[in-house]
Amino acid sequence: MAQTGVETVRAGALTTVQDLGRPGYAHLGVPRSGALDPAAHRLANRLLGNPETAATLETTLTGCAVRALAPTTAVVTGAPCSVTADERPVPWGQPVRLAAGAVLDVGAATHGVRSYVGFAGGLDAQPVLGSRATDLLSGLGPAPLSDGDILPLASPRTAAGRTVPDAAPWAAPPRELVLPVTYGPRHDWFTEEGLRTLVTATYRVSAASNRIGLRTEGPALARARQGELASEGMPLGAIQVPPEGRPVLFLADHPTTGGYPVIGVVPAGALGAAAQAAPGTAVRFTLWSPCR
Repeated sequence: MAQTGVETVRAGALTTVQDLGRPGYAHLGVPRSGALDPAAHRLANRLLGNPETAATLETTLTGCAVRALAPTTAVVTGAPCSVTADERPVPWGQPVRLAAGAVLDVGAATHGVRSYVGFAGGLDAQPVLGSRATDLLSGLGPAPLSDGDILPLASPRTAAGRTVPDAAPWAAPPRELVLPVTYGPRHDWFTEEGLRTLVTATYRVSAASNRIGLRTEGPALARARQGELASEGMPLGAIQVPPEGRPVLFLADHPTTGGYPVIGVVPAGALGAAAQAAPGTAVRFTLWSPCR
């Protein structure tokens, strides 16, 4: 019987298995993890008739290439890129049928950072704490892809009556990243000038950004208090300010505790755009109230 799965031909700069993560384990020191752009992950699964929890591949900047070990259907969403099957161009954002032995090559992002590669049935990696997601901070889940890795696929399970679209519209990654922020819980550690700087200055995405946090380059935020806090809980979307004063936005693989003050929090729904902001992208924070 033919093996069902895909073989990694080109792993790319960083390609990981992701799903919707493992929420609810922060008290054990385990981050949520999961797809940094959950909307793009969900879209890939919707186009294939998979449940939204099915695991996909998340690429970073340079894409990846895999060989189908048996006939399957794949789709690429997230950051726009060139896509080929056995060196023939195929559509980005539309399901593509792959014959056994066919190589799907997901090219470098033309803009944005992370593309998502879904397969009919989803990747069948071993779950850890209920999730197949790779967590770079804790080391849980599958290791990042290496050339020659074999990734098994689950059997497709299209639900009766479910309509599977041929394609779906998708917003382009941001040319400028505008993030709503609510002050707190440690905004009182910063001067009025520092608070004003956060919501009026233009920052840039640093090349040091990763799945743990989006680091910024720009003006430092003036502190009203010196010293550091005892470690306390850190939510997804926290804006932590280390001693050099530049904001760091915590993403899916962030630590669950930290000792630097959190000046504010960006709501989770706005973080997908942050996942697609390439180094050098302008970043602005705008004051937001959840009661509006």
